[in-house]
Amino acid sequence: MKLFMKILGITILIAIAVGFYYRLTDDVLTGDRIIGIAVLASAFILMPVFLYVRWRGKKLKDYTLSEDNLKKMRENGID
Repeated sequence: MKLFMKILGITILIAIAVGFYYRLTDDVLTGDRIIGIAVLASAFILMPVFLYVRWRGKKLKDYTLSEDNLKKMRENGID
């Protein structure tokens, strides 16, 4: 899964670079389309995969600000 993320991230960066290259060579519409597709892919494919990989096996309860966690913080002297 991490290899997939790396390959996808590099592919998106290359697509953005190619899009800017097309914009510089007077083909603005094609460049904008390539950049737009790359940004959409990073937002709707890369980001959810990244979040899934990073949060896998972790409990969300440990990271929320609940009454139990506030009590633990006060006991440890963290205000």
